[in-house]
Amino acid sequence: MKLLIVEDDAGLQSQLRWCFEGYEVLQARDRSSAMTEVRRHQPQLVTLDLGLPPDPANAAEGLALLEEILSASPHTKIVVVTGSDDRENALRAVAQGAYDYYVKPVAADALRLIVDRAAHLYELEEENRRLSQRAEQPLQGLITADPGMLKVCRMVERVAPSDATVLLLGDSGTGKEILARALHELSPRKGGPFVAINCAAIPENLLESELFGYEKGAFTGATRQSIGKIEHAHKGTLFLDEIGDLPMSLQAKLLRFLQEHTVERLGGRKEIPVDIRVVGATNQDLGHLMSEGGFREDLYYRISEIAVHIPPLRDRQGDRSLIAHALLERFVQDQSRPRRGFTSDALRAVEAYDWPGNVREMENVIRRAVIMADGPNVTAEDLGLDVPSEHDGPMGLRAARDAAEREAVINAMSHCNGNISSAADLLGVTRPTLYNLLDKFGLR
Repeated sequence: MKLLIVEDDAGLQSQLRWCFEGYEVLQARDRSSAMTEVRRHQPQLVTLDLGLPPDPANAAEGLALLEEILSASPHTKIVVVTGSDDRENALRAVAQGAYDYYVKPVAADALRLIVDRAAHLYELEEENRRLSQRAEQPLQGLITADPGMLKVCRMVERVAPSDATVLLLGDSGTGKEILARALHELSPRKGGPFVAINCAAIPENLLESELFGYEKGAFTGATRQSIGKIEHAHKGTLFLDEIGDLPMSLQAKLLRFLQEHTVERLGGRKEIPVDIRVVGATNQDLGHLMSEGGFREDLYYRISEIAVHIPPLRDRQGDRSLIAHALLERFVQDQSRPRRGFTSDALRAVEAYDWPGNVREMENVIRRAVIMADGPNVTAEDLGLDVPSEHDGPMGLRAARDAAEREAVINAMSHCNGNISSAADLLGVTRPTLYNLLDKFGLR
């Protein structure tokens, strides 16, 4: 990783250079040479002395350089190094986007620790940026890298060209309407209308007229003819959200429509043919509703020719951080805020939280954090989430490998009833290797 040291004192510059063994160290002594190095080498890390020529007694040149570096390379982590009597400008620098500050005189170990932490955060953010770019949006508006969710997307793509009715099953906030729109956009009906109606949001006495329409004089206040949502969706797709809340009286009428493909407006006598594809969605257990008599079994089988189960966010591997970064980028642009990322504690909190409200809850939390946060990066406190301890966070590669090896050894020994030779054969290792693994994991 490249580290640019911006320091006009030659002796201190040399001292700092030897502090950072393992980094590719670049050096600059003023604003102009620093920007040359930034453009040429694009360093991931910078230590910046605020007192630079031509006016080393003041911080104006250093603060201007800080702004220029972040403008040219927004993801660079900058550690400001300043005098003991200049904490105010150091705090100004952090407010402008510096990662942290350090007060002279320089203690090599302390400064190295700060830079190492900045490097770790940069690597985390860079990995998430790579995942965001690599995890192509499989469907418009949907961001995922989770194998289960990608399987759902492939299923939607295969089903979309048909006219089969589709039932989307999943918790609130998992993206059921996004998938319904994808079914429409990937179908031959994409040139027609996509009409959505929330069956739980409209009072029962109004829902029938909303769906089927009415003729003038059909009831008190019906002063004109009104076309229902079903007719509006002709040649397109009708999305019935929260279909589990559909009243029993309307379930029978919807079933008849699905069988006959005709509607009869309230107060009307004429059957009107309608050509639509129906997509339903619910977060309820329709099997339980049917057993209690709250949902018609014949309607269930009619609307669920294809049933798609959408996993909740808590079960989607890697999606919490991936979606959080995408939402942060969107809200930062919407709010015109200068924030560029999450702190490491914020990422750990995002990963540890279960998100019972799924993506919709995450949208609300991150939008609020972008508006309310004071610093350049969003913290766990800004998100209103608890920070898990370090060992509760994502495992490093070695820890993950050890955990997998330990589980494999335990399973093999259990399968072979403790027989070392059989377990070694099952694992494909020698007996001495298995003995070493048993010792390593304390399983003797």
